[in-house]
Amino acid sequence: MHLAQLNIAHMRAPKDSPELADFIALLEPINKIADNAPGFVWRLKGGDAPTDTVVHEYGDHLLINFSVWESREALWNFTYRSEHLPVLRRRREWFHHIAEPYSVMWWIPEGTIPGLDEGMSRLARLRERGPSPEAFTFRDFHEAPAPSLG
Repeated sequence: MHLAQLNIAHMRAPKDSPELADFIALLEPINKIADNAPGFVWRLKGGDAPTDTVVHEYGDHLLINFSVWESREALWNFTYRSEHLPVLRRRREWFHHIAEPYSVMWWIPEGTIPGLDEGMSRLARLRERGPSPEAFTFRDFHEAPAPSLG
């Protein structure tokens, strides 16, 4: 099983604004670090290159990060033990605070690429019902289901 993760952020200004210039300049280098991180499998790429933001029916100022990793440890190491962490620590400069969950994880069969609608649905499930094996966070983590013997 692989670990899918989606997180969203509401930008404080349009992506081409001076307020987001530092963040936009950091996106490409951080995405390269993710792409080359041990355990990285896939990430959603969309929007205007090189920013890889996704702007669509979910909102003009919504940044979506959507990726697949081999394990919790691989995602944790990228998120909290790489050059990504200093950027993460600056998030309040660029994004509005979100009072409800903004990040969700779930297990998918290896070789599967989840759709964005599924990711947004998992986030909605987490917000509505709380953590479960179908939608969880680092804090309320659920291990991968045992393989079925069939």
